[in-house]
Amino acid sequence: MGGVPSTPRFADSRPQDTAEYLIATFVGEKSFPLASDFWQKLLELPLSLHWPSHRVHQACEAFAQNNCYTRHLAKILIHLTWCLQECISSSGTASVAIMKAINAVYISSVFLKYLIENAESENFEELHLSLDESEPLPKEFVLDQNIENLVMHSVLSFIALVDVSPHTYNLHQELLNFMLVAMSTQLLSVPSLGPKDVHPFIDAAMTEESSLVCSVVRRLLLNYITRPRISVNSSSYSIFSEENQPGVLQRVGSAAATIVLLPFNYLVSSNGEGSSNPLTDCSLLVLLVLIHYHKCVENDESITDRSDDSATSDSLAKSSTHFTVNPYCNALENARDIEFGHMDLEGNAHSGPVVRLPFASLFDTLGMYLADETAVLLLYSLVQGNSGFLEYVLVRTDLDTLLMPILETLYNASKKTPNQIYMLLIILLILSQDSSFNASIHKMILPSVPWYKEHLLHQTSLGSLLVIILIRTVKYNLSKLRDVYLHTTCLATLANMAPHVHRLSAYASQRLVSLFYMLSRKYNKIADRRDDKKGNLTEQDSFAEDMSAELHIYTDFLRIVLEILNAILTYALPRNPEVVYAILHREEVFQPFKSHPRFNELLENIYTVLDFFNSRLDAQRVDGEWSVEKVLQSIIINCRSWRGDGLKVKADRFWMLLFKLGTFIQMILPLFILRNLDPFMTDVYSIIFLI
Repeated sequence: MGGVPSTPRFADSRPQDTAEYLIATFVGEKSFPLASDFWQKLLELPLSLHWPSHRVHQACEAFAQNNCYTRHLAKILIHLTWCLQECISSSGTASVAIMKAINAVYISSVFLKYLIENAESENFEELHLSLDESEPLPKEFVLDQNIENLVMHSVLSFIALVDVSPHTYNLHQELLNFMLVAMSTQLLSVPSLGPKDVHPFIDAAMTEESSLVCSVVRRLLLNYITRPRISVNSSSYSIFSEENQPGVLQRVGSAAATIVLLPFNYLVSSNGEGSSNPLTDCSLLVLLVLIHYHKCVENDESITDRSDDSATSDSLAKSSTHFTVNPYCNALENARDIEFGHMDLEGNAHSGPVVRLPFASLFDTLGMYLADETAVLLLYSLVQGNSGFLEYVLVRTDLDTLLMPILETLYNASKKTPNQIYMLLIILLILSQDSSFNASIHKMILPSVPWYKEHLLHQTSLGSLLVIILIRTVKYNLSKLRDVYLHTTCLATLANMAPHVHRLSAYASQRLVSLFYMLSRKYNKIADRRDDKKGNLTEQDSFAEDMSAELHIYTDFLRIVLEILNAILTYALPRNPEVVYAILHREEVFQPFKSHPRFNELLENIYTVLDFFNSRLDAQRVDGEWSVEKVLQSIIINCRSWRGDGLKVKADRFWMLLFKLGTFIQMILPLFILRNLDPFMTDVYSIIFLI
């Protein structure tokens, strides 16, 4: 077998030589029964090998070739189950059992990952997760036991029931790595899950009882919140990695290190950035994969065709599919704040097990780590699915804890993935549907925003900053991503905020009017291109159809911006003199659209405001020329006499439209994220958005 020794060398041999022999035997042709003392020797031996990648490759190839006869993967998983059961019964204090469990889960992860990556069958028959009928079995094992169910139950039970401590830290980490590898079978499925897809390990996890599911979700979230650490000296093994580099399992720096199907990425070290807390990272990744898994099942229904006059009935098989309930997703969505005891916010008692978490600590932790897209996805999952957590967020007085890192990330959108931008915008859209949120963000004043470089923002409200960043995101999308749904999300969020705007800053007001000008230029370019091509008969039909569709989209965008301005002027004009000033200053940008049938009513309202304030300015005498300060002061004075008479805004219809639009975006936008996924993208979204 090349670099893997094939002869035993127990006598007078070094531990490393013995380890090499045991690994070579494990991947070899000889099958060892479950009760053989070989397994005890393999699992009790300290594994400290440092193999180069080519030897790892050889070992994996040999294992894949022989596992169909030896069934060693199934057997080591059974031994892992037994070791974990012993650890659970001793509450994690049995050091020998912990060492054996670590060895078992480590070796299992290495070879299981290779088998999954190189599987050719749709149902992963190459794993051979069963024992031969002629296999001699111990009394405590029944032949027809489902091995994947057995091992996943033991793994989840250990994670849920045994606390993380210096003695158990390594085993917790290796079990989480194992789960990520075992559940990565989804990556071999097409983007749309079907009823014939087989994912043995994660399907087994979905069958657990609700009490264990809740305990697992709680433990994974507590790992994320508390971020347990151990000293470097007690870190995980570095078997199967280069001697001068840390093993991959010592630090799971990203989802790519554990989930993505890149050859030997799990086995061989890379030079990527290390994680400061691998247990925390793995806990969050496992949670995200669990809560976003959707098992598709098929129903067969019988329908009768009675269209025939002879009254003969033909039974036709009608096939339909649906997704089963995900217990982990349900557990997260029903999680409650530990401060509220056993009653929810409405005072209703919950039946059955419920995940109880310190929402305050979770809120603060998310605020500190939102630069990580996995944290963004967790926040999205919570605010979109858990009404209790959403209400908790909305009543916090320090919303800047969450919003500032979100806005800074959007400010640096060019350095982020489209997925991360989408998730952050959906979060803002969800939050903006609450009127108290929209009101409170304008009351919070930021002394400065040091990361915003284009303009000095001093004593700016959080609401003004949010408006500025959303408009900046639209501009970025217009020049780079060119995604209609991103535009729509930004504009819907601004529309939700519009009636509650309070003392919008001068810079934010200018940017809002500039947004209309920016979109109008895009609209005019599309209209000009369509008109220029009208003479080309060969391209006329198809091109004109495409241009008309795009023109219609930007017509809708312009109308939404006008609706936003109208909402501010209708509901909040006296509180926003800077918006009035910005409209007066750039009133020429609205002139070309004054006669447009889609805009005339909205622009009529804007010109009503313009006429009112222009007449007041014309009637007022000033010494010298008008200055910015004098014009603004005049606007502030005349805002007091503004009554809004004559404005025509169909508010009820408009805001119902925006509410439906926001709900629609929340539902469908994760699907559109799939369009931006490369088949080899190295992030956790490759799994969780297969919905």
